[in-house]
Amino acid sequence: MPSTIEQVHRQFKDKGLVVYAVNIEEGKKTVGSWVERNKLSMPVLLDPPGDASAAYQVTATPTVYLVGREGKLVAKALGTKPWTSEQGKPLLSYL
Repeated sequence: MPSTIEQVHRQFKDKGLVVYAVNIEEGKKTVGSWVERNKLSMPVLLDPPGDASAAYQVTATPTVYLVGREGKLVAKALGTKPWTSEQGKPLLSYL
């Protein structure tokens, strides 16, 4: 079964939600194999030197930033969260 964030990507992409996965400190070959095995359909960005994680102060994986259409931070979550649950759905209701 796809991860919760992959499920959210699949469910809301046609409503304008854009999900990017950012891989930290691994190379293209390793990440590509993982993406293929896990059947990810969202874009995966590579950050081998860890610049993005430093800039966004990522201290745990996964870290999710939910940014609204106006470019403002709506939510930040550390670790795996139930985005498709009754608690998570309201955060996605702006779509």
